[in-house]
Amino acid sequence: MNNRIINVMIIVATVTLLSVLAFYVKAGSTADAVAVLRTTGMTCGSCSSKITTLIETQKGVVGSEVDIEGGWVIVGYDTKSVNPEVLAGTINSIGFVSSVYRVLTPEQFKQITGRVIGRKGSPVGDCGDCGPRGGCGIKKQI
Repeated sequence: MNNRIINVMIIVATVTLLSVLAFYVKAGSTADAVAVLRTTGMTCGSCSSKITTLIETQKGVVGSEVDIEGGWVIVGYDTKSVNPEVLAGTINSIGFVSSVYRVLTPEQFKQITGRVIGRKGSPVGDCGDCGPRGGCGIKKQI
């Protein structure tokens, strides 16, 4: 009898845990657009972290990248869930000034930067236009 109660409690706890975790997982989101947001007011890594954390909690956002020196926030997103104006508004809500500069397809982004949005790593080649630390390559190409 005790084993049965313990087994039922384990099952209930497992189902509850999986249900809670399901709310925090972005299952199956894929970017079908990439928003290039011109953003001013960023001065440090803390700004970058604040923006990344906020943007990546938005429904439909697959990944983001912040170029503090260049003033760019690049966001891969699902157009069925969110639009670029909302993303810029989200950044504005925490004290930065952000506007939509351009919207690209993931293929265009890959052609420009040599990588897939949301995957960390340096671009293929160096655009030579983003300063000594490298960068996104967006400014030179757009």
